[in-house]
Amino acid sequence: MSHPAHLHARDVSFVLVSLAELGKLQGYRQRMGWNLPWYSSMGTTFNADMGATVDGEENHMVSVFLRDGDDVYRTYFTEARGVEHLGSHLTYLDLTPYGRQEAWEDSPAGWPQDPADAWHRRHDDY
Repeated sequence: MSHPAHLHARDVSFVLVSLAELGKLQGYRQRMGWNLPWYSSMGTTFNADMGATVDGEENHMVSVFLRDGDDVYRTYFTEARGVEHLGSHLTYLDLTPYGRQEAWEDSPAGWPQDPADAWHRRHDDY
C-alpha cells in the first residue's frame, strides 16, 4: 500500500477490518510497522454481513463504501484472488465512485476536478 496521503487528498480513507480481537490486531500492526487504522469486528455481524466470514472462516476481501450523509452504500467488492492486484493508491481511487476526480471524469459539483495526474504529489506535499 502506498502512502495514505494520496487517498486522503481525495477524501478517501483506507482501513483494515478483521475478526480477531483488537489487542491481537494492534500487536501485529506494531510488529509489522504499519500505521493504517485497523478495526476489530469481533462481536459484530460485520464480517458475515459483508461475506468476509463464511462458515466460521475469515477470508480476505476489499470493499468500497460511499457515505452520503447518514447513508452508506457498498459500491464495490472483490475477494480471494481479485484482491491480489490491489495496492496502489491509484488502483483504490479508480474503484471509488468518483475515481481520481480528473477533469474528464463526471464528479459532483464541488468535488475537485484536475487535469490528469496534476494533483498527484509526494505524500508530504498535500
